[in-house]
Amino acid sequence: MKPERIREILSQGEGISVEFKECTNELSKSVWETVCSFSNRYGGHLILGANDKGEIIGVNPNSIEQIKKNFSNTANNPQKMSPSLFLNLDDFEIDGKRILYVYVPMSSQIQNCNGKIYDRNEDGDYDITNASERVGQIVLRKSSIYTEREVFPYLKDEDLRMDVVDKAIKMATVRKDEHPWKKLSYKEFFLANGLYE
Repeated sequence: MKPERIREILSQGEGISVEFKECTNELSKSVWETVCSFSNRYGGHLILGANDKGEIIGVNPNSIEQIKKNFSNTANNPQKMSPSLFLNLDDFEIDGKRILYVYVPMSSQIQNCNGKIYDRNEDGDYDITNASERVGQIVLRKSSIYTEREVFPYLKDEDLRMDVVDKAIKMATVRKDEHPWKKLSYKEFFLANGLYE
């Protein structure tokens, strides 16, 4: 991502795949609703340090490292975001002000935040947890794009390559020694990542 592309996104304004959050000194709680809804819809661009009009306000330079750390930790925390997301904020300086950016991809699974399911409509994030028809629409949309949800009823533990799981866990814990995956059994790992039905 280049600063010129960030400027283009800011000039487009908020919409179904673009959201701005001020987050001057810390992450706002609504960041996670947006991450969840982007993941459930088509993905989207999230810019921290800009107001709703796309004007750059900037993130406090003294808060950037803590915001980035909190963002990464929360995105990878299955108790907050389920399944866990591997997202990191990128830091840019535009017009002498610092902003943070992340692209949230569409997930193959239904994403939830604090046990609630959010979906994106226009420039808003909506709790649809109890709207079974809307949740069903997400399932249909994702199942027509992704095949990861296919159930293989005759697959056994010995058919799986646990060395690949070990490698994934090792990669996650290299970045963060106390990563939540470190303490999970194989079955807990599969459940936390939506790989076990």
